[in-house]
Amino acid sequence: QVRLVESGGGLVQAGGSLRLSCAASGLTFSSYGMGWFRQAPGKEREFVAFISWRGSSTYYTDSVKGRFTISRDNAKNTVYLQMNSLKPEDTAVYYCAADYYGGSANLGEYEYWGKGTQVTVSS
Repeated sequence: QVRLVESGGGLVQAGGSLRLSCAASGLTFSSYGMGWFRQAPGKEREFVAFISWRGSSTYYTDSVKGRFTISRDNAKNTVYLQMNSLKPEDTAVYYCAADYYGGSANLGEYEYWGKGTQVTVSS
């Protein structure tokens, strides 16, 4: 059974930092591109960042470029999202997702999803 479990969310002031983790089990982690997505109240789920299965390629949505960094440790079956200079508009539930040898900004391409972790940024 595939499981993706996010952690590291919380309440932080604007300008602060958080590091999200997503621990994967039940799949060959190194064969999956990994993405981070977020969903704010009343809004659709949106793409945040992607890292390829080998970690050689990354891609970010424009609003987080220069502030967020996605990385992965295939030995630990974990993908991370380092979030710096957080803004109130970053407040959302953050989800990680896995796509077999793929990955993109398209939610529909991802086979597996975690249940999310809440990030709240106060002004």
